[in-house]
Amino acid sequence: MIAQASFTLRGRNPDVLTCIANLSNDEVFTPPEFANRMLDTLAAAWAADHGGANLWADKTVRFLDPSTKSGVFLREITRRLTQGLADEIPDLEARVNHILTRQVFGIAITHLTSLLARRSVYCSKHAQGKYSIARGFANDAGNIWFERMEHTWVNGKCSYCGASQKTLHRGEGLETHAYAFIHTDDIKTRVAELFGGDMQFDVIIGNPPYQLDDGGYGTSAAPIYQLFVEQAKALEPRYLSMIIPARWFAGGKGLDEFRESMLTDDRLRTVDDYLSASDVFPGVGLKGGVCYFLWDRDNPGPCRVTTHFKDWPVSTASRQLREEGVDVFIRFNEGLSILKKVVTVENGETSSLSLPDSQRFDQLVSSRKPFGLDTTFKGKAVKASGDLLVYQNGGIGYIARDSISTSTQLIDKWKLFAGYAAPGTGNKDTYPHRIISTPFVGEPGTISSETYLCIGPFDSQVEAESALSYLSCRLTRLLILLHKPSQHVTRKVYTFVPIQEWTRQWTDEDLYAKYGLSADEIAFIEKVVRPMDLSVSAEDA
Repeated sequence: MIAQASFTLRGRNPDVLTCIANLSNDEVFTPPEFANRMLDTLAAAWAADHGGANLWADKTVRFLDPSTKSGVFLREITRRLTQGLADEIPDLEARVNHILTRQVFGIAITHLTSLLARRSVYCSKHAQGKYSIARGFANDAGNIWFERMEHTWVNGKCSYCGASQKTLHRGEGLETHAYAFIHTDDIKTRVAELFGGDMQFDVIIGNPPYQLDDGGYGTSAAPIYQLFVEQAKALEPRYLSMIIPARWFAGGKGLDEFRESMLTDDRLRTVDDYLSASDVFPGVGLKGGVCYFLWDRDNPGPCRVTTHFKDWPVSTASRQLREEGVDVFIRFNEGLSILKKVVTVENGETSSLSLPDSQRFDQLVSSRKPFGLDTTFKGKAVKASGDLLVYQNGGIGYIARDSISTSTQLIDKWKLFAGYAAPGTGNKDTYPHRIISTPFVGEPGTISSETYLCIGPFDSQVEAESALSYLSCRLTRLLILLHKPSQHVTRKVYTFVPIQEWTRQWTDEDLYAKYGLSADEIAFIEKVVRPMDLSVSAEDA
């Protein structure tokens, strides 16, 4: 048959799904090679849980991609099942028809992606089309569903995804981005409506949309990928695997409850962490990296955490995701051992990785907008008598002292200023890097706009310069990195940094010796954190 022949010709070069452009940075197509890496992880877990059985030789297993775009997961699952079921269903047409009608299901995120996915899986954008390799469907959608959905507006926001009514309440000719999988209070009923009342999926796998940038302009837009994860768990599959941004490890708008649920879920059995998103999605700018996880419903236990970055050796460790006293995921396996040594010296033990408030450097760090001045603030160019010097975006300015009513206790003290946004290379994650912008000493009579955080107060220039030397140390900045989810350097990211005595100039050699770090741990720190040149001027910090 022509249809059968076209299905078996998978050696074509290039694979068309490696050539299509992404829809956006938030709705990216998964490269086939990476989709297969996730499927390999899934198959290994299945074999471990089923006495070595081959997942792809089981004709009863059902798969769902709840956010299909290019159809790559469904296509590669179909390819594997076609090979694995050859002995049980020898006739190729009958085998392919069984797989496509009984085992492989998808929910497309837009009309366009529904056509792409059907073309990838059925070899036709219509499941009943002339060139479709499926022969058992009663409609053109097959098992890859899409219908236009509408948001549920409450006070200008969607009650399900938080989208802005002003931006996304639009005409019939435009996509609403009201994704069916997350716009329901009862996902089991929704799935029954789409695919039948007896539908229970063994495997849910995919790459959900990351956020709805409906006016939030990138990093400030609210994430939605966690909603797909939560809905998938509610369907109670045997296995769940998704690739999502890694920002949930330590931060992210509206992700506190999601992070708590993930870190305390012992069914999360593997996390593969990619420090640079471009290592997974070439050409995509996504600060903070990405990860994919495997959730195993029936086999709880410790999690295997694996870190990947370019040509670095892969780091793997089996550990709990949440450490006592810590509300974030410690991203680096090596970083966890270093943090434990620091806490042991400061606390005398490591039953909890939290430092007492009196020992935490974050207690010296201001909140955002320390003196009440926005980042757009521009002070006077010429100083008048009694004016304060303001470090602001792009340089310095001046403002009358009586204009400032916030953090007035800091004005006449020595302090440090450190940028709220860390330096970087656009949306790319590179290592080693500085973690924070170069801090600098602020004399009495100086303040800053929102561009900087204020650290202090210190009683003398000697104390301020001691703290400055401490922040320049690589170990200090690694401890910041362990709590830092994005380019923003908030007060909270200093949580793991202990306070020192401000009577000396600190060096990394001093800190390495104080905390008893090994040669391997030192090498790791110096691979991740770039040296800092404190001679950089305040305006360039």
